[in-house]
Formats: sequence, structure tokens, C-alpha cells
Amino acid sequence: SGTVIDPNTGRIDYEDWGASSSYNALEVGITKRMSHGVQFQVSYTWGKSIDDGSATRNTDPYANSLPEMFLFDRSLDRGVSDFNVGQNLVGNYIWTIPTPKSLHGLSAWALGGWELGSILTVQSGLPFTPILGGDPNGELSTSTVAFPDRLTGPGCQSAVNPGNPNNYIKVNCFSLPVAPASYAALCTPFSAVPGTCANLLGNSRRNSLIGPGLMNVDASLFKNNYIRRISDSFNVQFRMEFFNVFNRANFVSP
Repeated sequence: SGTVIDPNTGRIDYEDWGASSSYNALEVGITKRMSHGVQFQVSYTWGKSIDDGSATRNTDPYANSLPEMFLFDRSLDRGVSDFNVGQNLVGNYIWTIPTPKSLHGLSAWALGGWELGSILTVQSGLPFTPILGGDPNGELSTSTVAFPDRLTGPGCQSAVNPGNPNNYIKVNCFSLPVAPASYAALCTPFSAVPGTCANLLGNSRRNSLIGPGLMNVDASLFKNNYIRRISDSFNVQFRMEFFNVFNRANFVSP
């Protein structure tokens, strides 16, 4: 209700530096050098980082963090870390194009020394938390947190629409908290929404949704020009580099 318990006491700040975290992952890497100047490398990580706080209250390095959570029940804070990327695949290749040995002089220079390269990055998205606006729980804090209820009806096995940046969250899979009949009389309903319970914490939790993934392809074309008159290793290189070749839009979490 916002009523001060003891009007003789001023503001009291509490800072808790205690937290716990765990990380488990499968990491695989493959490097292969083949004939004809081709080599490639693939690295894959499938992991999960879980904690009850990835940032601090005063300096929040992550845009998806909830810096002021419920100190009276730390289990409400526990979820995948703000920086958790469940799957991460990175691959690259370089092809040093062979120069035909039959060529000499200007033609050998023009067609020799070329390299093709590419980097592929595929990642799953970062987690984020659906919350209710305002301060329905009456926390009177600078950063309030109120969870909605997560519904499990038809079409709500997943609460997001991958590939739809305009309606990424399935809002129909969430509702204002509703109390069971056993203590519905203790509820303060949201205005104009009878049967809801503004002073009840919803059943969804921190970082329960995963944001859009990322896919990016970069490419390069190099021309090496070795000038032997200066030294065997002196090289003047012509480079063309292309970023996000397929012009794919990658979105951050809501």
C-alpha cells in the first residue's frame, strides 16, 4: 500500500553480493587442411549458463537484465543467464586458388595469388523476461518487476513467433495474474479487469523467453602480389571484404 512501517526511519539501502551460477556445455571443433589449397574450420558450442543474477544493481551491462529482483526469495531470480547463447556455430574456409603452372609472365601474375574466404556465424538468441508495466505489486522501487501468468493452451507450447519481428511475443499466451478461489478475496484487481489479482506475482519467470537468433555470412577475396626483388616475403595485398553477404536482418530481443 505504500504505508511507511516506521516513520522515524529514513531510507535504508541493501546490497547483496551473493549469487550462484553454473555452466555446462558440449564444445566441438574441427579443423581440416585439404589438397589444392583448401582449409576449413568449424566450431560448435551447445551449452547453458544458469544463475540468479548476471549483473549488479548499480552497473547493469546487459540490456535484458532485471537489476532489482526479489531478495526475500532468491529462487524467483534463478534462470538462464542474461548472456546465455544456447547454441553457437562458427565456420570458416580459405581457398588459395592454384596458379596453372603453364602460365608465365603477366598472365601468371594476373591469375595467380588469389584467395577466397568466408565466415559463417549462426547463434540462438538471448533470453529476456516478459513483465507487467507499472508497479502493480506496490514495490515503490526504481526498477519494479511484476510477472504475468504464462498460459499453456493451444498454440502456446512456445510463446514467441520466430521470424516475426512485429509480433514476436505471443501476447495471447500471457495474462494478468489470477488467484485461485481459496484466496481470491485477498486480491486487489487490476482496474477494469475483474477477477485478476494485481498483488499476486504471476507464474512466469526471469529470462523465460528466448529472443531472435542470428545468422551472418561474411566473404572475402584477396590478391597476393609477392615482390621477390624486395624479399621473398614482401607482399602487396589487394583485399575485398563483404559483410552480411545475404543482407539478412538480425534483430535484438524485444
